[in-house]
Amino acid sequence: MATFIVLLGPPGVGKGTQAKILSERTGLAHISSGDLFRENLKNQTELGKLAQTYMTKGELVPDDVTIAMIRDRLIRPDCKAGAILDGFPRTPAQAEALESMLQEFNGQVDTVPVIIVADDELVERLSNRWTCRASGHVFNSKSNPPKVAGKCDFDRSELYQRDDDKAETVKHRIQVYMDQSLPLISYYRDRGKLLEINGMQSIEAVNQTLMEALKK
Repeated sequence: MATFIVLLGPPGVGKGTQAKILSERTGLAHISSGDLFRENLKNQTELGKLAQTYMTKGELVPDDVTIAMIRDRLIRPDCKAGAILDGFPRTPAQAEALESMLQEFNGQVDTVPVIIVADDELVERLSNRWTCRASGHVFNSKSNPPKVAGKCDFDRSELYQRDDDKAETVKHRIQVYMDQSLPLISYYRDRGKLLEINGMQSIEAVNQTLMEALKK
């Protein structure tokens, strides 16, 4: 049976970084819902065009469109053994839809690690985060600074601070996440799948904790 892991945690907790490392160490595909949306929009797929119609009007993209994007991604060969889901599901309704969909792939959500970090630490991390304009590579001026200030290590493009990474908006983002995610966390806790991971450790220590938890 294919293995599927749902990785949860608030903005700035390091989900993307941990998902990439887990993918390398487990061989499971890393599926970032954000990357998936950007891929569909950039390539102007039918689903991307459909999503764009809602986004242009300032409306939320309906669950069925997001779920269809996830399904299209899961049918690719690299997901045969399973995947690590980062950014999806976001609600209990999406979680139930995911469970139904995974039956098509002879799989189920096995484990749901949630990385926990104190709010003040999240504010510190996010307000020091800088993003590469060309490809979206992320740096942190304190914990992971670029080799040359203001320039991406990979493509030399300019680094900028996203509006939602500025200190004045970070606290709001964290509160919105908590309000939206508590039902999802409860959903997986009630099913005995939730694993709480201390995210206040180093990147390697967090990953080691995740690997040990997944083995159990």
